[in-house]
Amino acid sequence: MQVHLDVPEEVARQFGDEPGGITRVAIEALALEGVRSGKLTEHQAREMLGIRSRYEMDGFLKARSNAQHFTGLVFGQSAGTHSFKG
Repeated sequence: MQVHLDVPEEVARQFGDEPGGITRVAIEALALEGVRSGKLTEHQAREMLGIRSRYEMDGFLKARSNAQHFTGLVFGQSAGTHSFKG
């Protein structure tokens, strides 16, 4: 599915130096929020982002500014459950 976002040109230019530009930034934000809110599994987010391994996904989640939201998910997760520990 393709989604179209109307973003002011000035805002889009501010993300021009990022790998993948504003498109990648938007996809990463959607994937992060999806995992944080429980609407996406880590596996689904990994597929969206093209991340191949759980290890890489853990690094991706930890590297983001809201990493504390994911600490419980990454380290406190038992098989088949997704819970956040804050």
